[in-house]
Amino acid sequence: MKPPQVISTSALLKWSGCTDRGKVRPNNEDAFLALRFDGIEVQRLRKSGDASTAKTDFAFAVSDGMGGALAGEYASRIAIEKITTMLPRSFKQSATGFVTDYDDVLSELFGEVHKALVYLGSSYEECDGMEATLTLCWFSPGWMHFGHIGDSRLYYLPAKENKIKQLTHDDTHVGWLFRNGKINEREARTHPRRSVLQKALGGGNQFVDPQLGAVGYESGDMFLLCTDGLVEGLYDEHVVEILRDTESGEGANHAERLVKESVAKSGRDNTTALIIEVV
Repeated sequence: MKPPQVISTSALLKWSGCTDRGKVRPNNEDAFLALRFDGIEVQRLRKSGDASTAKTDFAFAVSDGMGGALAGEYASRIAIEKITTMLPRSFKQSATGFVTDYDDVLSELFGEVHKALVYLGSSYEECDGMEATLTLCWFSPGWMHFGHIGDSRLYYLPAKENKIKQLTHDDTHVGWLFRNGKINEREARTHPRRSVLQKALGGGNQFVDPQLGAVGYESGDMFLLCTDGLVEGLYDEHVVEILRDTESGEGANHAERLVKESVAKSGRDNTTALIIEVV
């Protein structure tokens, strides 16, 4: 983690996102969000663009839904929609002199998503057992705060480095084995229980305990949010090659390239990538 940045520092963020249902799944249970907000206005952003953090905060998120019929598709979209109501309220409190505790806000957000999914799952037969992962980045001047639960991921590629860092922990036993050096990256990717979640929002999960953290960012840093489908087809070193590719042209959508190449190599799951670059 980097040392704190000057709180008045603003930056230009450039983002791109892409999602694909893959080769096997009949529908896409992934969802992603790019959001700009202040104490007055909330703006859903297009899948690619750029903007300054001088006067507004930004949130980026991915969610992977699970459940029978269309329950998984609904679950991921409910998780995403909750973000659009809760974070602007926190910005307003901060602007009027109340100190914003980012961890408290994110914990409350994850709790509200969990309650909404549990309620719908118990109220409607077609939503029974609905669950969702959620990985969220919140950019304020100088800092990126994050919250996470499930096996979607947040990666960090610092400026001028060529080694990507996974900031989030996969909430699976296989993820624990990998983090503790019991298995290598290849073994983790092919393990038969790699997708068995120990934590998620909704379903039969009784408690919500998201992973929370923060990184001080600088120009040249890149962040990648993705669902587990992306890493089914791409190893970390290949991801870095694509993120660092400057020969594809200024308008290249690297998120789209990540998704297309992952689906081409695997495609067994829905696949989503959302890239944020500090310019």
